[in-house]
Amino acid sequence: MRVTSIMQFILGLMVCNGHAVICDSLYGNETDRLSLLEFKNAISLDPKQSLMSWNDSIHFCNWEGVHCRIKNPLRVISLDLANRGLVGQISPSLGNLTLLKHLFLSTNRFTGTIPPALGHLHRLQNLYLSNNTLQGTIPSLANCSNLKALWLDRNQLVGQIPTDLPPFLEKLQLSVNNLTGTIPASLANITSLNQFNFALNSIEGNIPNELRKLPALHILNAGGNQLTGTFPQAILNLSTLVSLNLGQNRLSGEVPSNLGNSLPNLQAFALANNFFHGEIPSSLINASELSKFDISSNNFTGLILRSIGRLSKLTWLNLEFNKLQARSKEDWEFMSSLANCTKLNAFSVEGNHLEGEVPTSLSNLSIQLQNLYLGRNQLTGGFPSGIANLPNLIVLGMNSNRFTGNIPQWLGTLKSLQILGLASNTFTGFIPSSLSNLSQLTYLLLDSNQFVGSIPPSFRNLQGLSILNISNNNLSGRVPKEIFSIPTLMQIYLSFNNIDGELPTDIANAKQLTNLELSSNRLSGVVPSTLGNCASLQDIKLDWNNFSGSIPISISKISSLQILSVSHNNITGSIPVSLGNLQYLEQLDLSFNHLEGEVPTKGIFMNVTAVQIDGNQGLCGGTLELHLMACSATPSNSTKHKLFLVLKVVIPVACMVSLVMIILVLLFWRRKHKRETMSLPSFGGSFGRQFPKVSFIDLDRATEGFSTSNIIGRGIHGSVYQGKLFEDGNDVAIKVFNLETRGAQKSFIAECNALSNVRHRNLLPILTACSSIDSNGNDFKALVYEFMPRGDLHRLLYSTQDYEGSADLIHITLAQRLSIVVDVADALEYLHHNNQGTIVHCDMKPSNILLDDNMTAHVGDFGLARFKVDSGVSSSDDPYSTSLIAIKGTIGYVAPECATGGHVSTASDVYSFGIVLLEIFLRKRPTDDMFKDGLDIAKFVEMNFPESMSQIVEPELLQDQPEFTKGSPVVTKENDLGSLISVLRIGLCCTKLSPNERPNMQEVASKLHGIKEAYLRGY
Repeated sequence: MRVTSIMQFILGLMVCNGHAVICDSLYGNETDRLSLLEFKNAISLDPKQSLMSWNDSIHFCNWEGVHCRIKNPLRVISLDLANRGLVGQISPSLGNLTLLKHLFLSTNRFTGTIPPALGHLHRLQNLYLSNNTLQGTIPSLANCSNLKALWLDRNQLVGQIPTDLPPFLEKLQLSVNNLTGTIPASLANITSLNQFNFALNSIEGNIPNELRKLPALHILNAGGNQLTGTFPQAILNLSTLVSLNLGQNRLSGEVPSNLGNSLPNLQAFALANNFFHGEIPSSLINASELSKFDISSNNFTGLILRSIGRLSKLTWLNLEFNKLQARSKEDWEFMSSLANCTKLNAFSVEGNHLEGEVPTSLSNLSIQLQNLYLGRNQLTGGFPSGIANLPNLIVLGMNSNRFTGNIPQWLGTLKSLQILGLASNTFTGFIPSSLSNLSQLTYLLLDSNQFVGSIPPSFRNLQGLSILNISNNNLSGRVPKEIFSIPTLMQIYLSFNNIDGELPTDIANAKQLTNLELSSNRLSGVVPSTLGNCASLQDIKLDWNNFSGSIPISISKISSLQILSVSHNNITGSIPVSLGNLQYLEQLDLSFNHLEGEVPTKGIFMNVTAVQIDGNQGLCGGTLELHLMACSATPSNSTKHKLFLVLKVVIPVACMVSLVMIILVLLFWRRKHKRETMSLPSFGGSFGRQFPKVSFIDLDRATEGFSTSNIIGRGIHGSVYQGKLFEDGNDVAIKVFNLETRGAQKSFIAECNALSNVRHRNLLPILTACSSIDSNGNDFKALVYEFMPRGDLHRLLYSTQDYEGSADLIHITLAQRLSIVVDVADALEYLHHNNQGTIVHCDMKPSNILLDDNMTAHVGDFGLARFKVDSGVSSSDDPYSTSLIAIKGTIGYVAPECATGGHVSTASDVYSFGIVLLEIFLRKRPTDDMFKDGLDIAKFVEMNFPESMSQIVEPELLQDQPEFTKGSPVVTKENDLGSLISVLRIGLCCTKLSPNERPNMQEVASKLHGIKEAYLRGY
């Protein structure tokens, strides 16, 4: 196609002799066409096939995204390929489109630098390159004399703000980059500038006084930088300002008293998270257009403006975490005044010095109010009756005050409530059962009050509840079994009450439970063995009760357990040795019970500072540091009898295990020589159930004849189909192996072997397998898995979704990403360290991590897995292991020692996991074009660690907080950044070049659990 294009161009020049106008036309057309094709050639991935029409079958003016002027000669004046998901670099050839006026390439995955050739486009008016991964400095665009809008936000640009920007620029958007230096005074020469946004960079200094000369400036967003000094005086001259954000900087001093007079057109004004002090200037009332006002997290003192209601257009008023006062009735007049703000949606005075009773005028606040924060003051009196007139409240925070009296039943009529915080007050009486009507409630925080009576069983109606905290009250009665039927319940805190009776066995229904704290009550009976079914538990505190019986061995099944406290009870029996197998257990308190027998010596029992066993007179043995009496060396008759029974059972079982291994080897040999249907009985033995037999015909029907429309994934050894196989009608995923592909047979055997020996909640659950013949008499092999509705992690990271016509990458919160890496770490920890042997996955990458409806991650695809019964079995001893001569894994993820022909090991998996971890938080593939000439993703992170972490992680992770949140936004951002630094540090440890320097997955998983818990605790 290129040769043909060049020949046409030469012929055009030959025809041009004596026909200058025609020559101009041909030359312009051909230059534009060739320039566009050069641009296309620089695109490495076009997921939406946006450039499919870019070929010689149609005129280039009809190509998608291309717009030409109507008159001859036809020339390109606009190129709009925004939101196409394009991957590649921006070709310098675009600089040859000399009549181009509009260039829109926002929201793609462009890398590399901004071509300096764009500075040759004299007619360019709009340049939009937002939301890409562009790097390097901003090139000179001084010659783009007609440029009006320059949007470069949400990239990775470095260097300083250029001093030679185009003279007629109107909109300059530079936010969310890595820019440094100061604001150039030369910006004052661009008198047409009306929008200037450089938020979330590292710009220092102050706003120069020269900017007072910008007569048209409407929007100035300088938030999230490192600006210092006092309130910029130049701003007071910008009377046209509509939006001003100076938040999250290091500014100090007082706010000028004439602020409202100087900036009468302000609609949004933010000074949050600085060091301003003094009073709120009364002139602010004159900014009558103000709708958003945020001065939170400063040191403002004095009173809240009594006439603040004159700002009748307020929708968002955030005054939290200052030193504002209100004592007398006159001081509270601002509340009456706010009745004029009929559009008020969010209002916070949390963390100030407000005293006395909340005035009844609270009832006159806008009916549109959704967020109300009154916490951390010195408020007194009964529950404010005015709240009853705020039916649309979503968040109500009244914690840490001095409220008294009963909680009114009418509170249950606020059907939109999602967060109710009444902790740390002096409320009394019963917990109203009407709270059960709050079907949207996720957080119910009633701790540290004086409530009496029992917990309403009707709380089972709160089917979206995540946290229930009623600790430190005077509650009695029993723990209602009904609350354990809440599917979303994660944390229960009922400590320091008078709750009695037995802990219901129904606790097994709380599958998502992570924290169970019932300390200091009067609970009795045995600790239910069903507690072991709560596989997500991390913290169990049952101390200071009247529990009896023994410690359930089932607790040892809770692999995520970190804290177990059952001290000061009446527990008898011995300490289960299996508690030593809990890899994440950090604190174990068994003190002051009636335990007896030998103290285990493995796991946590080796750390005497983490184990408390005082007050158990019958214990002996253990590590020397415990200073316990040695256990009797001569076994009693009872012990001998038990030993005889153990030997009587174990020896035959061991023989049976050997026999099973021999049978497996024979089956492997027979599969090479005979076609037969395989029902995989070993799966039933491992999982405790028989797997259904399926035939080729069953799978053919389930996939509508293996229709391509049912394919949901492809791999090197076959395809994965979605289908309905069983009577329950649920979707399944069917992996069909292409046996003509080299290694597919071994892949099938390896995956069968691996999955028949493991079971873990973070491994992809297998339902059955099929080894038969197809309709043509050929070998047919397939595996059937549970269907994962959210697909694989690679798709989640790099797919887009449409919102109001614009395609954006799917939003994945920091909490979700932390949960994913913890899930994957748990799966690998189990594979590497489970009691049945060691399994090395060998192909850890995002496309092999599947996600269910709850965003729980499941590791799958064991086609390259290596299985060892124990560390002494070599690959040649294992008939199911795959060859280790070829490189195992995927380019970009495979460990260095494997890429050079070394043997795979658990350390190889650790390296691959580290790469995946870095990719998740950077949202950048390890094979990205930027990684070349010896630079890889691990070195890239290491070069920027830790000072520049905020500049290389995906920007949304540090700015995805809602506009109005409880607490300080800057603290939230710092907490997020701290968690990111901690987790990326683990990624760097995992990707050490030497396998001996890498941690094992037990260590990795333990640390990631700690990071996740600390992060969630901070919210």
